[in-house]
Amino acid sequence: MTVTSATIGLPVSDLQEAEKWYRRVFELTSPSVEPAPGVVEFVLGPIELQLSEESTERSGAQLVLRLGVDDAPAEYRRLTELGLSLGPLEHVEGAVDYFDFTDPDGNPLSLYSLA
Repeated sequence: MTVTSATIGLPVSDLQEAEKWYRRVFELTSPSVEPAPGVVEFVLGPIELQLSEESTERSGAQLVLRLGVDDAPAEYRRLTELGLSLGPLEHVEGAVDYFDFTDPDGNPLSLYSLA
């Protein structure tokens, strides 16, 4: 098998509000696609992110969306200025800088950059 792309789906309680939040946080300016009713899709680098309006109750294992960026410390500062609540900025010498946070529905997200 040769995988040619990946799409990650996250449940959200209010699709319009979630779309606004993701646009602001990830600085998305390109138009979204609606591949099905109640679903909005964005291109985030090499993956596609689908937000779908559905129950956000959790059971069992939970997905963490980890995204590589050019400069995690710079993104940490930018998102702090936007008023987001972020976990600590972690630095692993010679390896990686990263931090964790959640969207308004509690979906876990993480940004990282190679150190």
